[in-house]
Amino acid sequence: MALNISESDIAKIVQNVIDAMPKDAAKKVAKPSVRDWDSTQYKGRKLIGIYDDMNEAIIAANAGYKAIRDMSVEQREKIITEIRRLTREEAPMMAQLGVTETGMGRVDHKTAKHILVADKTPGTEDIVASAKTGDNGLTLIEMAPFGVVGAITPSTNPSETVICNSIGMIAAGNGVVFNPHPHAIATSNYAVDLVNRACRLGGGPDVLVCSMVKPTMETAKIMQTSPLIRLLVCTGGPGVVRAVLSSGKKAIGAGAGNPPVIVDDTADIIKAGKDIIDGCTFDNNLPCIAEKEVFAFSNIADQLIGEMLKNGAYKITAEQAAQLNKIVLVEKTTKDGRTVKVVNRDCVGRDAAVLLQKIGVHVGPEVRCIICEADFNHDFVQHELMMPILPIVRVSNIDEAIDLAVKAEHGNRHTAHMHSKNIDNLSRFAKAIETTIFVKNAPSYAGIGFGGEGHTTFTIAGPTGEGITSARSFTRQRRCVMADSFRII
Repeated sequence: MALNISESDIAKIVQNVIDAMPKDAAKKVAKPSVRDWDSTQYKGRKLIGIYDDMNEAIIAANAGYKAIRDMSVEQREKIITEIRRLTREEAPMMAQLGVTETGMGRVDHKTAKHILVADKTPGTEDIVASAKTGDNGLTLIEMAPFGVVGAITPSTNPSETVICNSIGMIAAGNGVVFNPHPHAIATSNYAVDLVNRACRLGGGPDVLVCSMVKPTMETAKIMQTSPLIRLLVCTGGPGVVRAVLSSGKKAIGAGAGNPPVIVDDTADIIKAGKDIIDGCTFDNNLPCIAEKEVFAFSNIADQLIGEMLKNGAYKITAEQAAQLNKIVLVEKTTKDGRTVKVVNRDCVGRDAAVLLQKIGVHVGPEVRCIICEADFNHDFVQHELMMPILPIVRVSNIDEAIDLAVKAEHGNRHTAHMHSKNIDNLSRFAKAIETTIFVKNAPSYAGIGFGGEGHTTFTIAGPTGEGITSARSFTRQRRCVMADSFRII
C-alpha cells in the first residue's frame, strides 16, 4: 500500500520536533493523572487483550492467529490501516503517557516517533513471494507466518515498539503476546489495546495481540517455553536478549549499542555540529541508534564544538564531568563479587537541564545537550548512557579515529556515524565497524527512515542478523513444488 506521508513531510516533522515549535500538538496534551490509567484501564475503560495469566494470554493470541490465518491479505491490510490511523490520532497522548510513566524522553519527540511508526513501518506489501521455473517444472516460495510470536519490549520506546512490532507481525499473519518492560507496563498495554481496537475496526478478531497485567521474569519464562510460541523477538538489554537466544526457539534479538561518530577534516563542520546534536538529543538520547561519543580530528575539533554550542549544547569542564560521572554511573556488586559501574536509571532519558542541575549548573530549556572533552578511557565514552551527554575525543588522523571508534563500539555492530566528504575514509570506517546501520553526513535518526530513505523499525536485530526488521522478518519460508508441469515456455 502507499504510505500517506512523503519523505519531505517526514523531514519537516523532524525539524519541527527538534526546534520544539510552540504550536506542536504534543505540547497541548494535558499530563494524565495517575488515577486515570494503569496497566488494565484508561480513564475507566478496560484495556483489551490484557491478562493476569501468561498461559491465558498465549491461548488468546493463538485464537487470534487462527482467525487471521483464515483472512485474506487484503483483510489483514485493513487492520493495519486502522492501526496506522489510530496511532496518528493518539500519538501525542501516547507520548505523554510514556514520559509520565517512565520519566524518560520528550513528549514532542515521542509524538514524532509514533508518527514515524504509523507511516513508515512496512505492512503486507513487504511479504513478497518468489518463483523459479526450469525444465523440471515450477517451484513457488511464499513467506508464511510462524503462528504466535512472543515479544519482549523496552521502556525506552514502549508504545512505539509495540505498535511497530504489531504492524509487522500482523502483516506476516501472526498473533502476538507481549511481555513489556516492567517500568513501562501501562504505556505498553495501552498500545496493545490500540492494536486490538484497530483489529476490531478492521474486521479482525476481538483479540489479536496480548499482554500482561504484571509482566515478570517468570511470565517471560512461561512465554519462552510455551509450545504455542513459535518465534521470540526481544528488543532490550543484553541480559534479556541472551535469555531468548538460549531458549531453544527461533529468536530475533535486538541488543544494545554504543554508536560512535567520526568527524574528519573534510566534513561540513557547520552541518555536522547541528546534525550530531539533533541526533544525540532526539528523545533525550533514548534511541539505541543515537550518537553516544564523538571522535573529532584535532584540527577541526574547536570549530565543531563551536557549532555544537550554537545548536543547544553546553560544555562542561573536566571537573564538572567528574562530578556528573559519579551521578549518572553508580557502582554495583555482581553475583561473583566484582564491582562494576552501571547506568543510574534515574538519569536515563532526562533533559540536559535536569542533569546539569544535579551538579549545581542551572540553564534554560534552550540547552538540550551536555558536551565535554574526554580521553578514550573516560566512562562517558565507554558506557552507553542513553542521556543527552556527549563526550568528544580528539584524534590525530583517520587511522586513530577508526581504531578508537571500533573499540568504543564494543563489537555490538549496532550503529555508527561519520561526517566526511572523503569517500575513502567513509569506506574504511564502514568496513572496519561492521555495524547494522551506518549513517553518513546526517543525524542518527536518518538510519531508521526519519528524514532518510528506507522503512522504520524500533527492533534492530544485529545479534541475530535480521537487521532493520520488517514484516518479512517475522515469516518463515514455505516451498511448493510442481514437478514437470506448469511451465509455459
